[in-house]
Amino acid sequence: MVQNIDHVTVAVSDAERAKAFFALLGFREEISTVISGPKFAAYMRVHGIEARHVTLVLEGSSPRFEIQLLQYLSPRVLPDVDLRRLDRLGYNHVCFAVQDIEGEVARLTAAGVRLVNEVMEFHDRKLVFLAGPENITIELAQWAR
Repeated sequence: MVQNIDHVTVAVSDAERAKAFFALLGFREEISTVISGPKFAAYMRVHGIEARHVTLVLEGSSPRFEIQLLQYLSPRVLPDVDLRRLDRLGYNHVCFAVQDIEGEVARLTAAGVRLVNEVMEFHDRKLVFLAGPENITIELAQWAR
């Protein structure tokens, strides 16, 4: 039976820019390495894979939670032009709980993070979408107390 979420992996074109974004959310870099060779090619089902793999850990999270960044060196990867669209099948977004959504929005937008929408209330929560690395959708949620 599943215990909890362990990690989310995001393929990025610029690991440094993605690290800076996730640092704003409280993640710190723990490991950076290059993955390649037959073992990783078979596991990932990507022939000729060579990629920078960066593990970011959410400070103070219990249980531990990671964002893993993959910056492909080979093969060449193409951006998903519809990734921002939430009206498609497959991965939609990841959501992080916060205690003060208005404060986080102010802090993040001051640092250059782009909001996708305005804060709204839904199911005992305040919610907002952010534009993350490679235009992935990141959501923040503040539960009503």
